Amino acid sequence: MNNLNKQIFAEGLKLPLVEEFYTLQGEGYHTGKAAYFIRIGGCDIGCRWCDSKISWNPLLHPLVKIETIIANALKTPANAVVVTGGEPSLYNLEPLTSRLKEHGIKTFIETAGAKPLTGQWDWICLSPKRQSPPDESYFQIANELKVIIYDDDDYHWAEEVAEKVNPECLLYLQSEWSRYEQNIQDIVDYVKNYPKWNISLQAHKFMHIP
Repeated sequence: MNNLNKQIFAEGLKLPLVEEFYTLQGEGYHTGKAAYFIRIGGCDIGCRWCDSKISWNPLLHPLVKIETIIANALKTPANAVVVTGGEPSLYNLEPLTSRLKEHGIKTFIETAGAKPLTGQWDWICLSPKRQSPPDESYFQIANELKVIIYDDDDYHWAEEVAEKVNPECLLYLQSEWSRYEQNIQDIVDYVKNYPKWNISLQAHKFMHIP
């Protein structure tokens, strides 16, 4: 990445945009609610089961002015914007979120917490990854903890992180999609045994929507 791109990313006035679309939230607490999704390119975590690997390299995606992104969101009836990735914490999101809020738009983020968070947020979904644990600052600000279950070791990771988040943080377990049939009964049994947890389903995939 050249120095110019580093400066652009630091300023937060342009973002490497993978895709943007208006749909229903499919996961976690806000499942079923309409929202405008902004997927930002760039991720240095590299989960083997990631379903958006195309987003990993930010240089593959056009740098788009945040004014353009906001204008596109405002063309829809959306009253909430979800920023996801990739890993959105890599960028300065203060300009984007502050301008969205000027239009009365609620701001949600889905992040692994790889870097300290910037921006103004109404809802923070922390989805931490074992290979790159989140910055400690997230534990006090996360509204929702969503742990992806791929294999049995992920339950231990889920409990480890759950001990660190604030008492008001909602706890969710979600099967990695390709292992849904294999995992779902174990997750159901786990939540029945440990009812502090909820199950998050990728409802958008069952509904065949983005």
